[in-house]
Amino acid sequence: MGEGAVGKVTITGSSTVLPLVEAAAEAFNAQQNDCQATVTGGGTGAGITAIAEGRSNVAMASREVTSDELSKYGDKFQQFDIGYDGVVIVVSKAIYDAGIKGLTTEQVKKIYAGVVKNWKELGGPDAEIYAIGREQGSGTRDTFNEDIMSDRKAETPGVSTTAMGSSEVKTAITGSDSAIGYLGFSYMEGGNIVAIALDGVMPSMQTIKDGSYKLQRHLYLYTFGEPTSCAKAYIDFVTGTEGQKVAEENGFIPI
Repeated sequence: MGEGAVGKVTITGSSTVLPLVEAAAEAFNAQQNDCQATVTGGGTGAGITAIAEGRSNVAMASREVTSDELSKYGDKFQQFDIGYDGVVIVVSKAIYDAGIKGLTTEQVKKIYAGVVKNWKELGGPDAEIYAIGREQGSGTRDTFNEDIMSDRKAETPGVSTTAMGSSEVKTAITGSDSAIGYLGFSYMEGGNIVAIALDGVMPSMQTIKDGSYKLQRHLYLYTFGEPTSCAKAYIDFVTGTEGQKVAEENGFIPI
């Protein structure tokens, strides 16, 4: 690169991974002048598509590349493990206070399948369940469907509203007295939302890392083909000591 030229690395994708990658990008940009990292969301599926089509250097993903994506774009994806996250089941504070402090996988499945429609059927108040799901292409939705509904492509007729991203789930739950939803563990900081136990296990850094909390997943960065020099520098930063410290500070579980 010529004098004064700055390399760019564009990163796009998962709303779950976004807070970690943004915080790491800030630290990365501040400590050197060769590469400038810029980050945008859009969801895992959108990130994978963007790198495969050459519109972005790096994708953030809260799931692995799917067989559909591989057959569409070919097997040039390179995967970098950057941390763990849990998918947390959350309910409105009013529901938690009324005694719903935990549910079984089967109960959550019945809510999202549209079989159980009122909290009173689960020992809660007489209130219609307001279930929040996630959009197609969401890695969080894929994890939830796979582990709760037993099928990644499961239909969830019990869903009342579909949120685009973890922040939107948080907002919808905060604004309701009878909601249930699911979102990344790192989004639990602040806000009027309460995590509940799943099959008797509360999500925590420890239970997510040791796998006793079953709704856990790895988080990834992907490139399509060899990473550019700036993409490589950024990925090395995220997976290195400093980047992993940033991960922990933002509620993620380091690798």
